[in-house]
Amino acid sequence: MFDAEFFQRAAVAGPVIVFALSVHEFSHAWSALKFGDDTAARMGRLTLNPLAHLDLMGSIVMVMSQFTFGWAKPVPVNLMNVKNYRVADFWISFAGPISNILQALVAAMLLRVLNLEPDGYLANALYFGVLINLVLAVFNMIPLFPLDGSHMLRSILPQEYEEPLARFERIAPMILIGLIIVPRLIPGFPNILHMLLSSVVHPIASFLMY
Repeated sequence: MFDAEFFQRAAVAGPVIVFALSVHEFSHAWSALKFGDDTAARMGRLTLNPLAHLDLMGSIVMVMSQFTFGWAKPVPVNLMNVKNYRVADFWISFAGPISNILQALVAAMLLRVLNLEPDGYLANALYFGVLINLVLAVFNMIPLFPLDGSHMLRSILPQEYEEPLARFERIAPMILIGLIIVPRLIPGFPNILHMLLSSVVHPIASFLMY
């Protein structure tokens, strides 16, 4: 695994995913502050410094996936500090995926505009910038707790669904972990998560870059 190709990918895709995750979490903290909750800001999360955001297990997964996937520490949000908690929760949660979508758009635009050497470092970094940010955006919008999509879903559903959704959220992390781990442990087991991400990300990435 740790061969020359791995270190080459680490040098190109590593900084891209670390920056993408940092911007994602910063966007949650910034959005929360705009809605009136300064919890994340007080805890030092209103920053682009990766050291404030990176999670140990997420970083290990980042390395094991050869810098194509990973996660950071969730930004703490106290909805007691906002006026309309449903509206605030939706936009604070959506701020992370939005930041990744914007990063993907900027990277794709630069690929189109700049006359770069196809195999050069910057061209490869921008290519990964499109793919990684789209993967992070789509993955985080999956409506399984604790992903951003679960908060967004809870915010738009009628309030009578809050209790059954809260019960489902107790097992949602186990479902999510199963989707990630089981296909790697059982040869031939369908990788539903990979199929979902590929079916959404690849067409969008191709449209943006080519």
